[in-house]
Amino acid sequence: MKPFPRNWKMPSTAKALIDTQIFLWMATTPERLSPSARAACESSDLVLSVASVWEIAIKHHIGKLPLPTDIRIFLDRQIRFANLTLLPIHYLHTLRAAALPGDHKDPFDRLIAAQAVEESLPCITADPQLATLGVTRIW
Repeated sequence: MKPFPRNWKMPSTAKALIDTQIFLWMATTPERLSPSARAACESSDLVLSVASVWEIAIKHHIGKLPLPTDIRIFLDRQIRFANLTLLPIHYLHTLRAAALPGDHKDPFDRLIAAQAVEESLPCITADPQLATLGVTRIW
C-alpha cells in the first residue's frame, strides 16, 4: 500500500450558507425543505449570516415574525442545535451587495447573496431570485 503524499489533507466537509427562510424552516417546519436542501443541510457545515439574525430580530420586533419563545433563547438554541457557524458582515460584503446585478430590492437577500459570492459558498435557499445575483443556489 502506498503512503499518502506529504501534502495530502483529509477532505473537509463542504460548507454552505443558509438564508433566513431556511434557518426558520429548519427550526420550525423542516418538512418544507426540498429533498436537495435537506440533503445539503445534513451533509454540509452550515453557515448563518449575521444578516439573517438581524432580519429575524427586526421582523420579530415589529410583530411580523412571532416566535415560540424569547428571541434570544430561540436564536441561541437553534444556532447551537443546528451547529451553525455565524458569518459576520464585513465591509467587502456590503460593497459586493451594492454592486450585485439585478433589481432584487430586499437588502437582507442582497447582503446574504453578496456574502455567498464573496466567500465562495453555495446558498441553500428556496428563493430563485438569489441565483440571478450570482449565487450558486441549492434547492
